[in-house]
Amino acid sequence: MAEYKGILVFGELADGKLASITTELLGCGRKLADELKEGLSCLLASDAVGNLSKEAIAFGAGKVYVVEHPLLKEYQADSYMQVAEKLVKEISPRAILMGQTSLGRDLAPRLAFRLGTSLTTDCLNLSIDPATKLLVQTKPVYGGNAQAVFISKLMPQMVTVRSKAMSPLERDGSKKGEVIPTKVDIDTSKVRTKILETVKEEAVGIKLEDARVIVCGGRGVGGSEPFRTTLKELADLLHGAVGASRPPADNGWVPEAVHIGLTGKIVAPDIYIAVAVSGASQHIAGCSGSKHIIAINKDPEANIFREAEFGVVGKYEEVLPAFTKKLKELLAG
Repeated sequence: MAEYKGILVFGELADGKLASITTELLGCGRKLADELKEGLSCLLASDAVGNLSKEAIAFGAGKVYVVEHPLLKEYQADSYMQVAEKLVKEISPRAILMGQTSLGRDLAPRLAFRLGTSLTTDCLNLSIDPATKLLVQTKPVYGGNAQAVFISKLMPQMVTVRSKAMSPLERDGSKKGEVIPTKVDIDTSKVRTKILETVKEEAVGIKLEDARVIVCGGRGVGGSEPFRTTLKELADLLHGAVGASRPPADNGWVPEAVHIGLTGKIVAPDIYIAVAVSGASQHIAGCSGSKHIIAINKDPEANIFREAEFGVVGKYEEVLPAFTKKLKELLAG
């Protein structure tokens, strides 16, 4: 029986850099590995990893397994599965951390099934039980209205982690680690899909998933104009992004790409400003991981106030311009 030791982070690359979720997972993984007094390793798979293995070390990895293959240029589950399964069976990590991203949501359940283990998705917090050395996994349930704690005795323990739920370590370029080139012979007969075309979603400004501040508008803003003016002005001032609840997206006021909620984007910024958002459970499921929620709504009974740390009861048309003006004064001073 294999001895399971250490933490493995499944890294992702984006635009020739480590994806932000990778540095976040490495920060979390480093703390868990230190608690266990075991190693932290990272898997980077692509057609060309280059110096990004050294970046992974600078952000906390002790070992970086590098797999380069032409079939790994773009994500395909059948190719990536072969790489992940082979490495996990070779090194037997105690826990595997993946991002709650499009890649992680697709690959993690497949890998868990292959390994005969369990999977907890969309975690907001991870820690180690000192008595059992098992991974304590906290995730939102019931549409974000509660948080549940899970512990699995099956090895390896597998989780996906929500973006922005964890903080990366400060980059340390002097940190030493081991880069291990790893060869995987991908069986092309098992690759059952072929990518014909990749269409990139046009994004202006900061992506919702990467934004530290989000200004979100709800049905109560009344139309598309405030998203381009009042809300955008505040978001730009705070170097943030504009989002929306389900009704504005359904009504065509904003693109579906900025919809936040159970069936839209899941975000966890430092500051989430909900403007004229009622706070339905489906929406709260998309933003419950935010560190600070500020609500502006004319209905004092709106559910959003139950979730918010700070709230203002009033018409957004009056409150938001005054709020933005005061912020400008404070930032200028």
